Amino acid sequence: MNAAPDTTGMPTVVLVHGAFVDGSSWNGVIADLQRRGYPVIAVANPLRSVQGDAAYLRALVDSLPGPVVLAAHSYGGAIITEAADGAANVRALVYVASFSPDVGESVADLNARFPGSQLADNIHAVPIPAQDGSADMDQYVKQETYPDFFAPDVPRDAAGVMAATQRPAAGNTLTDSVTRAAWRSIPSWTLITAQDLAIPPDLQRFLAERAGSTTIEVAASHAVTVSQPGAVADLIDTAAGATSM
Repeated sequence: MNAAPDTTGMPTVVLVHGAFVDGSSWNGVIADLQRRGYPVIAVANPLRSVQGDAAYLRALVDSLPGPVVLAAHSYGGAIITEAADGAANVRALVYVASFSPDVGESVADLNARFPGSQLADNIHAVPIPAQDGSADMDQYVKQETYPDFFAPDVPRDAAGVMAATQRPAAGNTLTDSVTRAAWRSIPSWTLITAQDLAIPPDLQRFLAERAGSTTIEVAASHAVTVSQPGAVADLIDTAAGATSM
């Protein structure tokens, strides 16, 4: 992916989606940020492995000539945590209903620490061949439960479209551990979703506090980038402004 150079003097906002959505889940956020003058790139996260996805993102970040704000949703938080460490141009990390693992932790490890996640009950796994020929699994959220579980505050017809267009995550994306923790050296902001059925709100609060993150909390589901894009864009704008001074 070739990124156009920034000619606005503003940081480039790079958006990283998580599992069970695609880049279009950021559409409302993108439109808002572009109105504010930000150059924006929504990455097509491969959702194959933490290390591979992070390498893919880091290659893009390294290609950008100016400052970058990384914002991630859900599993995407693990990817920016891994990819941004040591990236001199990344000024801020924004975690949106997201994971921010420490070294040695996986998404599955973290989600098991606090009660309330209904993810396991809503997953449909499809056997697939991995690139090396071994067996793997692609994980989807069941289409019939997607609107009520993943996106209950999104209009039902729109949630149905999200369910049909979701991108699956390979099984090891949940169990791969991160080897770097960029939030230890890069300032972070966190949006906590108080009505989240996928990542328990108490887990989100714990992760934000551990990272020393500037935090806001909204009454939203896991699909907050779709249901409340203005709140997400506001937080990204705040993070960008705070780190440009």
